[in-house]
Amino acid sequence: MALKGIGLTGIFGLSLILGACGSSTASGNDPIIVGGKPWTEQYILPHILELYIEEHSDYEVELKDGLGEVSILTPAMQNGDIDVYVEYTGTGLEAVLNEKAEPGESSESILERVRKGYAEEEYDISWLEPLGFANSYTMAYAEDADFEAETYSELAVISNQLVFGAPHSFYERETDGYDAIAAVYGFDFISAESFDASIMYEALRSGQVDLIPAFTTDGRIERFNLQVTEDDLGFFPKYDAVPIVRNEILEEYPELEEVINRLAGQITEQDMQTMNAKVDLDGADYKAVAYEFLVSNNLIEE
Repeated sequence: MALKGIGLTGIFGLSLILGACGSSTASGNDPIIVGGKPWTEQYILPHILELYIEEHSDYEVELKDGLGEVSILTPAMQNGDIDVYVEYTGTGLEAVLNEKAEPGESSESILERVRKGYAEEEYDISWLEPLGFANSYTMAYAEDADFEAETYSELAVISNQLVFGAPHSFYERETDGYDAIAAVYGFDFISAESFDASIMYEALRSGQVDLIPAFTTDGRIERFNLQVTEDDLGFFPKYDAVPIVRNEILEEYPELEEVINRLAGQITEQDMQTMNAKVDLDGADYKAVAYEFLVSNNLIEE
């Protein structure tokens, strides 16, 4: 996985990316447009929604996946360029609503806050039921590292001996990015290197860096036997994966909410980790992985 959002900027970039997409304002027969972010998990999830919706309704689905982060997708939803995508509760709270999660705040509380916040801010977007997994951060290090730590606080004590590596936009995020977490925990690394999200895992394995902010649904954690640590001060909010839908589409397609909500609780963190690993490490196709998951769990017919 990569990033969960960098704040509501980049409107000009959105116009360039989506200018030719047109509007998906429903006439009752138009396809439902499912979007996504540009990283593995967010390519798989749109296919899960596509296959499941088409299996359990008469609706047609069109994908516009990989469009961008939350700063692109939120205005795309408001403009009617896409109708549905899977967002993470902590991202909605902090990157869109600009609210801060309380340390250790529950998943239920954060979901309620984003639902209320999106309604009060008139985004005209509904948060449906959580899919069952959260994609959170964990600071990870290699199995053969010459240090051990179980918590972020323990890492902070030895941070002046470590090289940190993270995706580019982790350094750009204001509320839950590098500067903020370094201030909370007192991290003082030898250096902080910037990598593409996929390359940072190889940088860790090759010894270029000592520590990375890994994502809990990334299959490389288990496959590479990475050692993970606990966010003991509760810096990061909960990042539960939840389909969000334009209210206009819910009105135009009355069965859609019920259909999507049947997926509630059906995808575990281990499920998502396994699917991501099949793509990232085994070279499997996004749609094939989504199809295999749905069929093997009796969510669609073969």
